[in-house]
Amino acid sequence: MAKKDGGLRFQPSGGSRAPQVPVGKKQKLSIERLANDGRGIAFVEGRTWFVSGALAGEQIEARVLGAHGKVVEARVERILNASAERRAEPCAHANVCGGCSLQHMPAAAQVALKQRMLAEQLSRLANLEPQEWAAPLIGPELAYRRRARIAVRWDNKAKRLDVGFRAAASQDIIAISACPVLVQPLQPILRALPQVLRELDKPQAIGHVELFSGTLSAVLIRHTAALGEADLARLHAFCEAQQAQLWLQGIAEPQPFQAEQPLSYRLDAYGLELGYQPGDFVQVNPAVNDAMVAQALQWLAPQADERVLDLFCGLGNFALPLAQRVREVVAVEGVQVMVERAALNAASNGLSNVHFFQADLSNPLAEASWAQGGFSAALLDPPRDGALQAVRQMAALGVSRVLYVSCNPTTLARDSAELLAQGYRLERAGILDMFPQTAHVEAMALFVRQ
Repeated sequence: MAKKDGGLRFQPSGGSRAPQVPVGKKQKLSIERLANDGRGIAFVEGRTWFVSGALAGEQIEARVLGAHGKVVEARVERILNASAERRAEPCAHANVCGGCSLQHMPAAAQVALKQRMLAEQLSRLANLEPQEWAAPLIGPELAYRRRARIAVRWDNKAKRLDVGFRAAASQDIIAISACPVLVQPLQPILRALPQVLRELDKPQAIGHVELFSGTLSAVLIRHTAALGEADLARLHAFCEAQQAQLWLQGIAEPQPFQAEQPLSYRLDAYGLELGYQPGDFVQVNPAVNDAMVAQALQWLAPQADERVLDLFCGLGNFALPLAQRVREVVAVEGVQVMVERAALNAASNGLSNVHFFQADLSNPLAEASWAQGGFSAALLDPPRDGALQAVRQMAALGVSRVLYVSCNPTTLARDSAELLAQGYRLERAGILDMFPQTAHVEAMALFVRQ
């Protein structure tokens, strides 16, 4: 048996470390394969290079963005021999903007990359494969994004306001005249926004701007100092011309410029309308969100006499459609203001069999008053750090079916292993392509207790 090397490694006496690869250095590379995040992988002189914008099999020239140890992070500078799979990016800013990293890759290849990442994480971290792989849930690859955050920075030396999106691997702001992934109602707002911000008497007071599209459009101005009456009038006139609501945020929560401005999105298949405010979590892709809710209901198969638990419920995106099908839904969320908003959504949609509670879901659940009485099924839609404490309680709560919606395959795999230990099997899993043109992976998994 080979001896394991578990000790510390020291530089030999009189030796010297290999010099670090300097930022900005250009290097010709042969890309061997893709990493899970879509970057190309190459190997040179004992170092592993991760190259944004590269495809497997390509010969490229890369520029170094940073290096640590034997790992070098770089970006494509020039294509010397392109892959047959490479396509022209739909956006003129794709090579500099930090928002999209996979526009050079066809949509089908992007989906296949995400499917492979999910399968690898489940296999490597949990030694697990579902009994059935579901077809990926996909929507339009462009014009899908109903929220956007616009970066704003006052250049005191140049006396200029920079407006746009953050550059890739940089704090620089790239001026953007159009963004192909934004939904159409936000496009004219994005084009006209820089000019109106630069015409303000106090443009240096603008921190950032957020755009929203639902049943109506909205513009949130985050300001770091009070805005004068003239600037408020300019912003209000701009929003009226764009048929959008104006919201303002200083040190407190966002407030509408005009009271009682409704902002909402619809789940048309269920006749539901969910109110929200800027700052609330809303799924960014309406088409995939609609398909995700429909698939969750199909997989979970809730019955009319069942009591169902919805954890990390947010505004009620799953809880309200569930309540239309079951005897009772208990919905739990960590943020009190979201609990209140969700309860208002239930009431405004005429649903009285869904009850919302606030709780820290990183703590054990079994002793909570709302957890008493058990549940037939549970739906979980946690943030990136997953739901480890919650899944540890599933068997104790009597749950026979667990529908897990994940925005991080790594924590999904970790939590899957915990469910497996409680006697659940992974019956079905698949990806949700919520963020086309990026390497971000969302997934859905159904666990059934044997």
